[in-house]
Amino acid sequence: MNQRDFTSGSIIKHLFFFSTPILFTNLLQTSYQLIDGLWVGNLLGERALGAISVSSTVIFTILAFMIGINQATLTILSQQKGMKDDDGVKRYLNAFVTILSTMAIILGVIGYFSSNTILSLLGTPQTMLKEAASYLQIHFIGIFFLFGYNFIGTVLRSLGDSKTPIRFVAIAVLCNTVLDPIFISVLDLGIEGAALATVFSQGVAFIYGLMLTIHKQFVPFSKPTLPKKEEVLLILKLGIPSGLQMTVISAGVMAIMSVVTSFGEDVVAGFGAAQRLDSLIMLPAFALGTAVNSMAGQNIGAQKWDRVRQIAIYGVLYNFSIMLFLAFVIVFYVKYGILLFIEEEKAVHFGTNYLQTIAFFYPFLGINFILNGILRASGAMFQVLVLNFISFWILRYPLTFLFSKWWDEAGIGLGMGTSFVISSLFAILYYRFGKWKEKQLFQKEE
Repeated sequence: MNQRDFTSGSIIKHLFFFSTPILFTNLLQTSYQLIDGLWVGNLLGERALGAISVSSTVIFTILAFMIGINQATLTILSQQKGMKDDDGVKRYLNAFVTILSTMAIILGVIGYFSSNTILSLLGTPQTMLKEAASYLQIHFIGIFFLFGYNFIGTVLRSLGDSKTPIRFVAIAVLCNTVLDPIFISVLDLGIEGAALATVFSQGVAFIYGLMLTIHKQFVPFSKPTLPKKEEVLLILKLGIPSGLQMTVISAGVMAIMSVVTSFGEDVVAGFGAAQRLDSLIMLPAFALGTAVNSMAGQNIGAQKWDRVRQIAIYGVLYNFSIMLFLAFVIVFYVKYGILLFIEEEKAVHFGTNYLQTIAFFYPFLGINFILNGILRASGAMFQVLVLNFISFWILRYPLTFLFSKWWDEAGIGLGMGTSFVISSLFAILYYRFGKWKEKQLFQKEE
């Protein structure tokens, strides 16, 4: 058994050994999309790559909402484990399985029949609409597998096991890497082959994960039954605002993109390359935020508030040390990373300057990940939603817009970096003075 009890033992050791596998899992998840894009781009060309890029935006939005729901899973089950309530873990696990299965079926049916409409509303060019719709429809057919293997991974992490989920994601990546060229080129299925390879890989990962957790009894799965009203209401109360957090973030990213596009193709290309590196740079902070959520959840369930405070402090310090190290690496070597994606001199120049400008602001963005993880662990999902709204719509977008007016494209990095610092202060202030500790998810008799 790889499960950890975070209510005792060294917090520093727990934080390191629990967050590291999450980091590797996230790296594998990132490589999943990269490999898919490389095969499609090289075997089917630019138009097909554009088609899956548009479709992937829709898939990411749905996945983002599901990640939000899964954050509610992490909070509820980790608190139940901290309370040593095995029956509570089983009951809420059953409720999550029922709710997410129902959501997957409904979303799959609606998405399949509305794919064309969704893509048209996104302004997909007619030349790639048919291919994009086919790709998206196949993904909607297999959405249950996408939900399934991500959910099992989240459940394991809530119970203190971050190592086993690496296996699911590794299997999905390996299968997709092998099957993509076979389905696309050998079987001559084109872009539909790429979608089928992905869905099949996710299906294999889900079935393997389900069989492993049941056989090894890592998770107390049981035959699904109708959940109680209070269980459903609590899940929706936490899950909906948590899911909306991701929607707020996605919309905020699109708004910032509108500022970037106003400076022309070179800046857009440089920013796109920088964002690919940015998604890798932020993985350690994201992994720490997930780890802190589970660790704090168990200790909140056990009413060990001093350990919760220590988790927050060590989490912030660990984040700062990692992100500062990465900042120095970025300053000296980022140009070589940018050149992996683009070669145009002006685009490379902007991408390099952007990341060098923002590098030493990353630790402050990491503070948001850590403290938001603590707040989520308590069940303060609405409060985190408000903090994310402030971060993106009151600070990041307006400051990026204003700074870009004052200092042209150089202001994009300065505006975003400044917003990281100010939003971290909001997170610190709410963590210090907010009423999140008063949240009580479960009645005492439970």
